[in-house]
Amino acid sequence: MESRRRRQPALAPDERRAALIAATIPLLHEHGTEVSTRQIAHAAGVAEGTIFGVFQNKNELVVCSVVKALDPEPVLAALAAIDRSAGLRDRLRAAAEIVHARFESNAGLMHAARRLFIAGECGPDAQHQMTSTRGKLLAAVTAVLEPDADRLRITPAEAARLLLLYCGANTFGPFGEGEAFHGAELASLLLDGILLPNSGEQAKC
Repeated sequence: MESRRRRQPALAPDERRAALIAATIPLLHEHGTEVSTRQIAHAAGVAEGTIFGVFQNKNELVVCSVVKALDPEPVLAALAAIDRSAGLRDRLRAAAEIVHARFESNAGLMHAARRLFIAGECGPDAQHQMTSTRGKLLAAVTAVLEPDADRLRITPAEAARLLLLYCGANTFGPFGEGEAFHGAELASLLLDGILLPNSGEQAKC
Protein backbone atom coordinates (compact mmCIF):
# COMPACT_ATOMS: atom_id res chain seq x y z
CA MET A 1 0.00 0.00 0.00
CA GLU A 2 1.31 3.43 -0.91
CA SER A 3 2.50 5.32 2.16
CA ARG A 4 0.81 8.62 2.74
CA ARG A 5 1.86 11.65 4.72
CA ARG A 6 0.24 11.64 8.11
CA ARG A 7 -2.19 14.54 8.16
CA GLN A 8 -1.47 17.19 10.76
CA PRO A 9 -4.34 18.73 12.71
CA ALA A 10 -5.53 22.15 11.63
CA LEU A 11 -3.73 24.91 13.53
CA ALA A 12 -4.30 28.60 13.98
CA PRO A 13 -1.92 30.71 11.84
CA ASP A 14 0.32 31.65 14.80
CA GLU A 15 0.52 28.02 15.89
CA ARG A 16 1.29 26.92 12.34
CA ARG A 17 4.05 29.51 12.08
CA ALA A 18 5.55 28.32 15.36
CA ALA A 19 5.39 24.69 14.25
CA LEU A 20 7.11 25.46 10.94
CA ILE A 21 9.83 27.45 12.69
CA ALA A 22 10.39 24.58 15.13
CA ALA A 23 10.74 22.18 12.20
CA THR A 24 13.09 24.52 10.33
CA ILE A 25 15.65 25.18 13.08
CA PRO A 26 17.22 21.67 13.10
CA LEU A 27 17.36 21.76 9.30
CA LEU A 28 19.22 25.09 9.40
CA HIS A 29 21.83 23.52 11.67
CA GLU A 30 22.20 20.67 9.19
CA HIS A 31 21.82 22.38 5.80
CA GLY A 32 22.24 26.08 6.45
CA THR A 33 20.08 28.65 4.70
CA GLU A 34 20.05 26.52 1.55
CA VAL A 35 17.45 24.24 3.13
CA SER A 36 14.52 23.75 0.77
CA THR A 37 10.84 24.30 1.45
CA ARG A 38 10.32 20.68 0.47
CA GLN A 39 12.63 19.54 3.27
CA ILE A 40 10.89 21.86 5.72
CA ALA A 41 7.44 20.65 4.71
CA HIS A 42 8.51 17.02 5.06
CA ALA A 43 9.98 17.65 8.53
CA ALA A 44 6.82 19.49 9.60
CA GLY A 45 4.51 16.85 8.13
CA VAL A 46 2.61 19.30 5.94
CA ALA A 47 2.16 20.03 2.26
CA GLU A 48 4.73 22.42 0.82
CA GLY A 49 2.01 24.95 0.00
CA THR A 50 1.13 25.19 3.70
CA ILE A 51 4.34 27.15 4.26
CA PHE A 52 3.19 29.93 1.94
CA GLY A 53 -0.12 30.19 3.71
CA VAL A 54 1.59 31.70 6.77
CA PHE A 55 4.91 33.01 5.36
CA GLN A 56 5.35 35.24 2.33
CA ASN A 57 8.32 33.21 1.10
CA LYS A 58 11.08 30.87 2.23
CA ASN A 59 13.36 33.74 3.20
CA GLU A 60 10.84 35.04 5.73
CA LEU A 61 10.61 31.59 7.31
CA VAL A 62 14.40 31.25 7.39
CA VAL A 63 14.88 34.67 9.00
CA CYS A 64 12.20 34.00 11.63
CA SER A 65 13.77 30.62 12.37
CA VAL A 66 17.29 32.07 12.73
CA VAL A 67 16.00 34.77 15.09
CA LYS A 68 14.16 32.17 17.17
CA ALA A 69 17.15 29.81 17.29
CA LEU A 70 19.41 32.64 18.46
CA ASP A 71 16.98 33.85 21.13
CA PRO A 72 19.33 34.93 23.96
CA GLU A 73 16.83 34.42 26.79
CA PRO A 74 18.02 30.91 27.83
CA VAL A 75 21.62 32.15 27.99
CA LEU A 76 20.64 35.32 29.84
CA ALA A 77 18.70 33.22 32.36
CA ALA A 78 21.69 30.91 32.85
CA LEU A 79 24.01 33.88 33.44
CA ALA A 80 21.52 35.42 35.88
CA ALA A 81 21.40 32.12 37.78
CA ILE A 82 25.15 32.14 38.54
CA ASP A 83 25.57 32.36 42.31
CA ARG A 84 26.76 35.91 43.06
CA SER A 85 28.14 34.73 46.42
CA ALA A 86 30.62 32.40 44.67
CA GLY A 87 34.20 33.51 44.15
CA LEU A 88 35.05 35.74 41.20
CA ARG A 89 37.06 33.03 39.46
CA ASP A 90 34.22 30.52 39.79
CA ARG A 91 31.66 33.00 38.49
CA LEU A 92 33.86 34.00 35.58
CA ARG A 93 34.52 30.37 34.70
CA ALA A 94 30.79 29.60 34.74
CA ALA A 95 30.02 32.65 32.58
CA ALA A 96 32.73 31.67 30.08
CA GLU A 97 31.35 28.13 29.78
CA ILE A 98 27.82 29.43 29.20
CA VAL A 99 28.84 31.98 26.56
CA HIS A 100 31.24 29.61 24.81
CA ALA A 101 28.58 26.89 24.64
CA ARG A 102 26.17 29.35 22.99
CA PHE A 103 28.75 30.40 20.41
CA GLU A 104 29.92 26.87 19.70
CA SER A 105 26.45 25.32 19.32
CA ASN A 106 25.16 28.16 17.12
CA ALA A 107 28.26 29.02 15.08
CA GLY A 108 26.65 28.10 11.76
CA LEU A 109 23.47 30.02 12.51
CA MET A 110 25.44 33.08 13.61
CA HIS A 111 27.30 33.06 10.30
CA ALA A 112 23.95 32.69 8.53
CA ALA A 113 22.47 35.60 10.50
CA ARG A 114 25.41 37.79 9.57
CA ARG A 115 25.03 36.92 5.87
CA LEU A 116 21.30 37.64 5.97
CA PHE A 117 21.95 40.93 7.76
CA ILE A 118 24.63 42.06 5.28
CA ALA A 119 22.48 41.04 2.32
CA GLY A 120 19.63 43.15 3.66
CA GLU A 121 17.29 40.17 3.78
CA CYS A 122 16.19 40.84 7.37
CA GLY A 123 13.32 43.19 8.13
CA PRO A 124 13.68 45.98 10.72
CA ASP A 125 12.25 43.85 13.55
CA ALA A 126 14.62 40.94 12.87
CA GLN A 127 17.58 43.32 12.56
CA HIS A 128 16.71 44.92 15.89
CA GLN A 129 16.43 41.54 17.62
CA MET A 130 19.76 40.37 16.25
CA THR A 131 21.69 43.54 17.09
CA SER A 132 20.15 43.97 20.55
CA THR A 133 21.38 40.52 21.59
CA ARG A 134 24.96 41.80 21.86
CA GLY A 135 24.00 44.48 24.35
CA LYS A 136 21.92 42.08 26.42
CA LEU A 137 24.73 39.53 26.55
CA LEU A 138 27.27 42.18 27.50
CA ALA A 139 25.01 43.47 30.28
CA ALA A 140 24.41 39.96 31.62
CA VAL A 141 28.13 39.12 31.81
CA THR A 142 28.85 42.54 33.33
CA ALA A 143 26.35 41.79 36.10
CA VAL A 144 28.22 38.57 36.90
CA LEU A 145 31.43 40.59 37.48
CA GLU A 146 30.02 43.64 39.26
CA PRO A 147 30.17 42.23 42.83
CA ASP A 148 33.98 42.39 42.52
CA ALA A 149 34.24 45.69 40.67
CA ASP A 150 36.61 47.11 43.32
CA ARG A 151 39.09 44.27 42.68
CA LEU A 152 39.39 44.84 38.93
CA ARG A 153 41.86 47.11 37.10
CA ILE A 154 39.22 47.75 34.46
CA THR A 155 35.46 48.20 34.71
CA PRO A 156 33.20 45.13 34.86
CA ALA A 157 31.79 46.12 31.44
CA GLU A 158 35.28 46.23 29.92
CA ALA A 159 36.12 42.87 31.48
CA ALA A 160 32.85 41.42 30.16
CA ARG A 161 33.65 42.71 26.68
CA LEU A 162 37.05 41.01 26.82
CA LEU A 163 35.48 37.73 27.88
CA LEU A 164 33.01 37.91 24.98
CA LEU A 165 35.89 38.69 22.60
CA TYR A 166 37.84 35.68 23.90
CA CYS A 167 34.84 33.40 23.52
CA GLY A 168 34.05 34.74 20.07
CA ALA A 169 37.63 34.37 18.85
CA ASN A 170 37.76 30.90 20.39
CA THR A 171 34.83 29.87 18.18
CA PHE A 172 35.04 32.04 15.07
CA GLY A 173 38.70 33.03 14.86
CA PRO A 174 41.10 31.81 12.16
CA PHE A 175 43.36 29.97 14.63
CA GLY A 176 40.93 27.30 15.73
CA GLU A 177 43.21 24.32 15.16
CA GLY A 178 43.46 22.03 18.16
CA GLU A 179 41.25 21.79 21.20
CA ALA A 180 39.27 24.90 22.06
CA PHE A 181 39.85 26.78 25.30
CA HIS A 182 37.26 26.13 27.99
CA GLY A 183 35.79 28.17 30.81
CA ALA A 184 38.54 27.69 33.38
CA GLU A 185 41.25 28.52 30.84
CA LEU A 186 39.45 31.60 29.57
CA ALA A 187 38.81 32.81 33.13
CA SER A 188 42.48 32.30 34.00
CA LEU A 189 43.62 34.12 30.86
CA LEU A 190 41.41 37.08 31.72
CA LEU A 191 42.26 37.21 35.43
CA ASP A 192 45.90 36.12 35.40
CA GLY A 193 47.20 36.98 31.96
CA ILE A 194 50.03 34.88 30.54
CA LEU A 195 52.91 35.82 32.86
CA LEU A 196 54.04 33.42 35.55
CA PRO A 197 53.51 34.81 39.08
CA ASN A 198 57.28 34.92 39.71
CA SER A 199 58.20 36.45 36.34
CA GLY A 200 59.23 39.73 37.95
CA GLU A 201 57.22 41.70 35.41
CA GLN A 202 54.88 44.25 36.99
CA ALA A 203 51.30 44.13 35.72
CA LYS A 204 50.28 47.24 33.80
CA CYS A 205 47.00 48.47 32.39
